[in-house]
Amino acid sequence: MLGWIVAAIIALMGLFFMLQGDAKQLADPDNSIYIGIGAVFLAVYALWLIGAYRDRLGQALGYLLAWSLIGFALIAGYSYREEFSAVANRIVGELVPAGEIVATETSPSGRSAVRFRRRGDGHFVARAEVNGASIRMMVDTGASSVVLQTRDARRAGIDIDGLSYTVAVSTANGMAYAAPVRLGSIAVGPIVMRNVEALVAKPGSLNESLLGMSFLGRLRSYEFSGAYLTLKG
Repeated sequence: MLGWIVAAIIALMGLFFMLQGDAKQLADPDNSIYIGIGAVFLAVYALWLIGAYRDRLGQALGYLLAWSLIGFALIAGYSYREEFSAVANRIVGELVPAGEIVATETSPSGRSAVRFRRRGDGHFVARAEVNGASIRMMVDTGASSVVLQTRDARRAGIDIDGLSYTVAVSTANGMAYAAPVRLGSIAVGPIVMRNVEALVAKPGSLNESLLGMSFLGRLRSYEFSGAYLTLKG
């Protein structure tokens, strides 16, 4: 029982230093006493093993080696925490469906940034809240305005029957006509733009809604990096 208690204390001490967040803490004189106590506990544990397993020295050494490896793993995890975090974020990003936010950052000044993963066809899409309605939109820096499909516009509370399709727009399917509207808000994660100029495409002329420059141009910046897109509000 004593051995397990000592081992648990050692493991907890290792976890304590792992969560400190600053390697300089280990060299801090205020923490040297904890390091010394840890060494004493380790010595006591080693002596207890030798006494309890005097007839099974190999087994005692095996236990001591196992706990030493656990301590080493804690130290290695602390030393490479940033690399492990980057790998974990990359794995999570690959598992999250395209269009969903894979990372969100907020600076001390309150500015927000969100990151998306590229879709299988090479395009970037983002799930946005348009007038409170959840809509998946393709990010298109070539579109001068946000453009909504008819069904998405209806979900956003726009009266489709009262629209006048008088604006000529260029789409992947060729020239089409759209109706100018003004959206109360578009939110992508914590980034919110209000009073956004937009267009509603004529029914059947657009395959998916576009997050264009009337939204993107109001961002602090946007950045394409490999398989990821970062929007900075």
